[in-house]
Amino acid sequence: MLRVTKLTDYATVVLTVLAARPADVLSAADLAETAGLETPTVSKLLKPLAQAGLVTSLRGVHGGYRLSRDAAEITLIEIVEAMEGPLAMTECSQHDSHCGIAHQCGVRANWRLINDVVADALRGVTLAQMLKPLSSSSTDAARRSIAVQVATS
Repeated sequence: MLRVTKLTDYATVVLTVLAARPADVLSAADLAETAGLETPTVSKLLKPLAQAGLVTSLRGVHGGYRLSRDAAEITLIEIVEAMEGPLAMTECSQHDSHCGIAHQCGVRANWRLINDVVADALRGVTLAQMLKPLSSSSTDAARRSIAVQVATS
C-alpha cells in the first residue's frame, strides 16, 4: 500500500492549524493541543518544516511558529518532500536512480510517468485548500482531471 508516513500526515495537520490562524504565533504545545497531537511529536515535525522554509520560528517570551508564507502558496508536494525527501514511487522513478536493472527495465518509463502525475497532483493542492472540506462534486472533478492527465501522457 502506498501512503505518506504518519509524520507527514501530522505535519499537514499542524500546518493547517497555522494556516487557520495566520496572524498568530503558536508554540509547539499550543499546536499540539489544537491538533490533538503530543507535544514531542509536534516538536519533531517543526524542525524539518522550518528547514524546508515552510514555517518560521520566533524566539522569545511570545515566541513560537507561524507559516513562512501564505497558505495559498504552500503546496502538498512541498510538505511531503520536507518530511520524506524527493517524491519517488519506486527507486527507478527518481531521476538519479541507483537501481541495478534500470538499463534493461521495461517499466521504468511508466513508473516515472506515474511519479510525475502524483507529483503534479500534489503540486495542484495548496495548504489553503486543505482547510476547506471538499464537496463530492469537486472530488469527482479532481479525479477526472487526474485521469485525463494519465490518459493523455
